Amino acid sequence: MKDEGHPTHHTGRVSLLRSVWYRSRSEARDDAEAGRAIAMPTQTTTPPLLQVLRRLALALLVLAATTLIVWVDRSGYRDGADGSVDLLDAAYYATVTLSTTGYGDITPVSDAARLTNILVITPLRVLFLIILVGTTLEVLTERTRRQVRIHRWRSRIRDHVVVIGYGTKGRHAIQTLIGQGIARERIVVVDTQRKAATAAADEGLVSVTGDATRSDTLVKAELPRAARVIVAAQRDDTATLVTLTARQLNRRATIVAAVREDENAPLLKQSGADTVITTSSSAGRLLGLSMASPSVARTLENLMTLGSGLDLAERPVAAEEVGRAPRTLADLVVAVVRDRQLLDYTDSRLAELRAGDRIITVSRAVAPEEE
Repeated sequence: MKDEGHPTHHTGRVSLLRSVWYRSRSEARDDAEAGRAIAMPTQTTTPPLLQVLRRLALALLVLAATTLIVWVDRSGYRDGADGSVDLLDAAYYATVTLSTTGYGDITPVSDAARLTNILVITPLRVLFLIILVGTTLEVLTERTRRQVRIHRWRSRIRDHVVVIGYGTKGRHAIQTLIGQGIARERIVVVDTQRKAATAAADEGLVSVTGDATRSDTLVKAELPRAARVIVAAQRDDTATLVTLTARQLNRRATIVAAVREDENAPLLKQSGADTVITTSSSAGRLLGLSMASPSVARTLENLMTLGSGLDLAERPVAAEEVGRAPRTLADLVVAVVRDRQLLDYTDSRLAELRAGDRIITVSRAVAPEEE
C-alpha cells in the first residue's frame, strides 16, 4: 500500500552501492541534512592505543615485505659504497624508499628490479604513506561510513515505530515495546533535545533531533513509512500539532497520543489520533485506587509492567483454539477483539472463538531462565 499526501523522493532512491560512487546534488543535500539530525545506535570502537599499534604493525609488515622483495632481487641493485646489496642494505633501501627520502646511494640497475619498483614497491610506498596518515583517513572513512549507515537505514526502514518525545513517557513506552518483542532497530526516537537523542542512540535506538511539529523532521524519521506512531510530547498543544502533522504525512499509521488534561483528548482525536491516553486522570485514578485497595493497585501495576509477575497481552487466536470457549484456554481471557469491536469476557457472543479474533489475556510473566 502506497502512502499518499507526502513527499515521494524515497521511491527513486538509488541503491546503496551506487550511492557510494555517485549521488545527485539533491540526494547529497538530503543525506547531509539527515546526517546532522539522525543519530545511529552507538557502536563499540577500537581503543586509540590499539588503533595506533595496529597501524604500526601494518607499517612494519609493509617494510618487511619490501625488504624481502629487494633482498630476493639483490643482484639487480647496486650499492654506491661497495657495489653489493646485503640484507641490511635491502632494509635500508626499503626504509628510504617507502618514506620517499630516496638518497640514491642504492639504485635498481636491472630491468627486473626497475619493473619490480614500478609494479610492486611503488604501490607499497603508497600503502605505507596511507598507513602513516591513517588518522586523517580514519576521520574521513568514519564520516563516509556514517553517511552510508544513514543512507542504508533510510532506504530500508519501513513499518517501524516512531516515538516522539524521549522523556519519562517515551522511555517507558519504548521499554514496553521492547518487552513485547519489537526489535530496537524498528524503533525511531524524535526529540528536540540533542542530549535526549544521544541518550536514545546510546540505548541502541535510531534518533532524530528536531522539532516534531515540522514535517521535515518527521520525514527524516521516515514517518511516512511507519506503521505506528507514539506521541509523548510534554505539552498538550505540542501533542496536537504533532498529531496533525503525523496524520498528514501518514494516513495509515496507528497513532497513540498522550495528553495531560481530559478536555484536550477530543481535540487529539479530531487531529487524527486513534487512541488518546490522559496521563493526569489515569494517574489520579491509580492514586485513588491505591488508597481504596492497595492490592488491586499493585495488581494493576503488575499487569501494565511486562515481566513483573502478570502480563496483559493481545495475540491472535491460534488455529487449535478456534471453536473453543474463552474460559477453556490456558491463559485467562479478559476480552476479545472481533470485527474491530472490543467484547469483554461476559459478552454472550463469546460462546466460542472464531478465526480472525484477537484475544486479550492475562498470563504469568515468563522468567528469563524459562525462555
